[in-house]
Amino acid sequence: MVLEDEMKKGEASGETSEKMGLSRKNSGSSLSPIEDDEEDEDKKLELGPMIALKEQLERDKDDESLRRWKEKLLGVVDLEDVGETPDPVVKILDLTIRSPDREEMVLTIPEDGLPNPKGPWFTIKEGSKYTLVFNFRVTNNIVSGLRYNNTVWKTGVKVDSTKAMLGTFSPQAESYQHVMPEEMTPSGMFARGSYSARTKFIDDDNKCYLEINYTFDIRKSWQ
Repeated sequence: MVLEDEMKKGEASGETSEKMGLSRKNSGSSLSPIEDDEEDEDKKLELGPMIALKEQLERDKDDESLRRWKEKLLGVVDLEDVGETPDPVVKILDLTIRSPDREEMVLTIPEDGLPNPKGPWFTIKEGSKYTLVFNFRVTNNIVSGLRYNNTVWKTGVKVDSTKAMLGTFSPQAESYQHVMPEEMTPSGMFARGSYSARTKFIDDDNKCYLEINYTFDIRKSWQ
């Protein structure tokens, strides 16, 4: 289920990217006065203890208005996917590379976080348009501010850094899907070659649900 325009359970998504020393930010925070930022740093938000989602759902269950409000806020939560502990569980199922030049490439995430220690995880053609698609599942509790961070190096030099907000999601049996904006691979003699990358999925509390290190190639063809 694509979440670009439907995110009743999620927050609005945003993305920042740094490529070859340049940065692009889709955020209104830069328009805020500097004084406001300094004041925010001095204010410490004190949060109460996390409560298991099942306990939250059980509270005031006989109050019809509160029950409807919770359903509107959380959506239809599958109690089978709600645990007794407050920590959310996020499992990244796979990564898909879509391109008009070839069939979809579905890359399964290995349990040990090592996609292919003996060689490139995938090869992508230079100068080709592509879109990344993530499929993931959320269980046990709500995950707040799930983010995608990706850093790429070539010959030890960082050439790309991307950060994208995926959103906030409640637990459910069905997996979520997030589609990233379309991009294009670089082309030319200096662009071709092997790259190393690190991909992380973290939330607002900086809890990391997946970190994978891998290599990939940019070649003249997809093979």
